[in-house]
Amino acid sequence: MARKFIILFGAVSLTGCGQSTDNQAANQAAANAAHPKKKAAYCFFKDSETKDWSAARGKDGNIVVKGKAYRSDSRYQALLGPPTVSGTTVEVSPSIQQNSTGFGAPENWWEVTATIPGSAAVDTVKVTCGAKTLAEIKVAPKG
Repeated sequence: MARKFIILFGAVSLTGCGQSTDNQAANQAAANAAHPKKKAAYCFFKDSETKDWSAARGKDGNIVVKGKAYRSDSRYQALLGPPTVSGTTVEVSPSIQQNSTGFGAPENWWEVTATIPGSAAVDTVKVTCGAKTLAEIKVAPKG
């Protein structure tokens, strides 16, 4: 009798696990869709540690943002985080990640660049770091 109970209990448990996993995945996907990623609230750079911000349209019509960011510790490299598009404005922020290149940047100034896909309607690029706006650049329309 106990053996039948254990087999029956195991079968019910496995059936329930599969449904739970499917529901969890669906719930997680819905939660991610409902809550867009927040921009980084922390800035890893002092005002003097970023420079030379520019934005221009590439041949394909997408905007290319460029600048430089300083890291005194070559174990970390500077990069631009994912862009956030809001209407005709795109916002990008410099950030850091562990340096996996095996090399440092010349004089510790990393050249950072990002291409904003599908940015034909964008006419303003804001480079922000935490709550600070480092640069606001107008970009001519495609054509």
